[in-house]
Amino acid sequence: MHWLQSLDDAVFRFLNGSLSNPVFDAVMPFFSGNALFVPVVLVAAAMLAWKGGVRGRVCLFMLVLVVAIGDGLICNSLKDSIGRLRPFNVLTDANVLVGKGGSGSMPSSHAANWFSAVAVLFIYYRGSLKLAVPLALLVGFSRIYNGVHYPSDVLAGALLGLLYGTGIVYGADALWQRVVLKWFPPWRARLGSLRNPQAATADSSATETAAGDVYWMRGGYLLVAIVTLARLWYLAAGKIELSEDEAYQWLWSKHLALSYFSKPPMIAYAQWLGTSIWGDTAFGVRFLSPLISATMSVLLLRFLAREANARCGFWLVAIAQVVPLMAVGSTLMTVDPLNVLFWTAAMVSGWHAIQKDSTKHWLWTGLWMGLGFLSKYTSLFQLLSFAVFFAVWPAARAQLKRPGPSLALVINALCSLPVLLWNQQHGWITVKHLENRAGLEQAWQFRPNFIWDFVLQEFALLHPIFFVALWWAAIALWRNRAKSPLQLYLFSMGAPLFLVYFLYTVRARVQPNWIAPSVLPLLCLMVVFWEDRWRAGVKAVKPWLTAGLLVGLVMVVLMHESRFLRFAVRGGLPPDKDWLTRVRGWRETAKVVDDQRRLLEASGQPVFIIGSHYGITGLLSFYIPEAAADPNANPLVYYQSAEHPENQFYFWPGYKEMRRGQNAIYVQVLKNKAEPEPPPERLVKEFAEVTDLGKHDVAYRGRTIRTLRLLACRELK
Repeated sequence: MHWLQSLDDAVFRFLNGSLSNPVFDAVMPFFSGNALFVPVVLVAAAMLAWKGGVRGRVCLFMLVLVVAIGDGLICNSLKDSIGRLRPFNVLTDANVLVGKGGSGSMPSSHAANWFSAVAVLFIYYRGSLKLAVPLALLVGFSRIYNGVHYPSDVLAGALLGLLYGTGIVYGADALWQRVVLKWFPPWRARLGSLRNPQAATADSSATETAAGDVYWMRGGYLLVAIVTLARLWYLAAGKIELSEDEAYQWLWSKHLALSYFSKPPMIAYAQWLGTSIWGDTAFGVRFLSPLISATMSVLLLRFLAREANARCGFWLVAIAQVVPLMAVGSTLMTVDPLNVLFWTAAMVSGWHAIQKDSTKHWLWTGLWMGLGFLSKYTSLFQLLSFAVFFAVWPAARAQLKRPGPSLALVINALCSLPVLLWNQQHGWITVKHLENRAGLEQAWQFRPNFIWDFVLQEFALLHPIFFVALWWAAIALWRNRAKSPLQLYLFSMGAPLFLVYFLYTVRARVQPNWIAPSVLPLLCLMVVFWEDRWRAGVKAVKPWLTAGLLVGLVMVVLMHESRFLRFAVRGGLPPDKDWLTRVRGWRETAKVVDDQRRLLEASGQPVFIIGSHYGITGLLSFYIPEAAADPNANPLVYYQSAEHPENQFYFWPGYKEMRRGQNAIYVQVLKNKAEPEPPPERLVKEFAEVTDLGKHDVAYRGRTIRTLRLLACRELK
C-alpha cells in the first residue's frame, strides 16, 4: 500500500505544483465554489420544473434526493470511518488555493456529488453528457489543483457518485412500482415509472376521481411516516447539538416545578419524559418534537379531509414539511412545538364544537387551550381568535348562549392555576419579565427597521411563495367573507395573532417564532382557498405549488445541513453567518472549559464553573460529563450570582451557598469578535483574586467556531 500512497503523492504534486500557472490559479478556485453556483442552480431548477414537464420534475426530485443522501449520509460516513488526512495536513509543499476543510479527505464530496448528478441526468436526458461530464471533470481536477484532495480521493468520489446516483434512481423506481403503486393504483396513470416518467394519460383525472379520497389519505399517512422517521434518524445521527434554550430547559426538567421564571412548566415535563425514555442525550431531549409534528400533521390531514377533501389534507401535510419555520419546530424541542400542537388541537375541536353544537367538544377545546397556556403564554391570543370569529360570523354567536364556551373558559382558567400559584409565591416575577421582554418599560419610539426585519424574516421563514399565497388567500377571503365559514374560521385562528405582532413592531422588536401558532391555520386557509381556485380553472396553481415544494425542499435541506453551501461559497459559510453554529461545537466548547478547570484544579482546591449567560450555563451543564451526572443536587456549573432574578437560576441554590472557599472558572462567549469587557464587579467582590486566562478559540471540523474568554477565580469568600 505504501507504493500506492507514493503514487498518489507524486500525481498530486504534479497536478498541484508542476502544473501551477496564473491562469489555473485564477480559474480553478471558481470551480471548487463560487457565488454564482446557487443562483444558477436555482434558475436551472426552476426552468426544469417549469418547462420540463413530468420528466423534468422527477429528474429534479431525484437530483435533490441523490445529493442529500450521497453527501449527507454516504460521503460523510465514509470520511469519518476512513479518517484520511487532507494533503495540506501531510505534505508541507501543498499549494492550497481555497479554504481548508476540516473533514476527512477520502472520498471527495465535490466529485461524488457532481458525478452522481451526471448519472441522474444521463438517465433522464442522454444529451446532458456533453455538458455535465466536462463540468464534473473540471470540478474534480480543481479539487486536486486547489490542494484539498488527493487524486485517489477524487477518483473514489467520482466512482462512488456514479454508483449511488444510478443505484438510488433504480432503487427508488423499484420501490415506487412494487410498493407505492400497489397502495395507490390511480397514480399509475399519472406516473407509472420514475425512470421513464410520462405525462398523465387522458383518463387519469377520471381514474383519480373514481378512486376517491382514500388514496390521498394513504399518501398523507405515508408522507408523515417517512418524514417522521427521517427526522428521528437525523436527530439520532447527532448532526446537531442542543441549542441554548434546549439545554437551559433541560435543567428545568431536573427541577420540576409548577412554573418557571420565563415560561410555563410544560416544556420541563416534556423534556423530562423524553430523557426518562432515552436518557440525558440530545436525542432524548428532542425525541418528542418529531412526534408532535407527526401528530399535528395527522390531525390536520383528517380535519381537512372531513371539512374540505383529502387532497387538501395531503397537500397541507406536504407544504408544512417544507416551510422553514415549521421544519425548525419539528426538530428542536422548545416551547413552540407544544404551543402549536395545543393551539391546533383547540382549533380543530373548536370548529367541531361550533358545527355540532357540542358541549363535549367545547370541553376538549378548553382543555387544549389550557394545556397551550401551560406551554406558552402566547396561547392566550386564541381567545382573541374565537372572539374575532364570533364577531364576523353571526351564525356562530348562538354558541355564546350555550354552556359550552363558558365551561371551556372555566377549564382554561383551572389550567392556569399552577402558573398563578408559582408566581404568587415568587412576587409575580413572570409578569415583570414579560413586561421587560415586550419592551413595555421603555419609552415608545417609532423604529421602522423593526417592521422591515419582521416582514423579511417571516417572508423567508414561512417560505416566499407560500407567504404570498396565504396572504393573497386571506385578503381575497376578507373581500368576500360571506362565502365560506370554514375559511373565515381558519383566518380567525391565524391572522389575528400574526397581525397583533406585526402591529407591535412599531414599538419593539418581535422575534420571528412568536407567530408560530398562526402558521398552520393560515396554511390551511391557503390550501382550501387555492383548491377552490384550481377547481375553478386557475391553471397556475399547479406549477406554483410544484415550485414551492421544490424550493422549500432545498431550503429545508440547507437548514439541516449548511455545509451543502460549500459548493457555492468558497470554503463554506463563515461561522458567524452559519445558522447551524448555534447548535454545533458545544461538545468541543465544553472540553476547552473542562480542560482549563482541571488545570486550575491541580492546585489542590476543587474548581467549579460559572457561566456569564443562561445559555452557556445550560450547555456546559449538559456537555461536561461530570456536570451532567448530577446537575440537581450537586451542580458543577452555575450561573453568575445576581441581586435580582435574571433567569431561573436565581431560584436554585447558587455557588455562594455550596462552594465557599473553592476556586472557579468564569466562562464568557465573545460575540462578533468583540474585545472582552472588564470582569463583572460582582464577581471581583466575591473572590479573593480574579485573573484573566485569555481568549480560547473553539475548533469544530478544523475551523474556529467561537471564542471564549475565561477567568480564573480563586477562593470564594
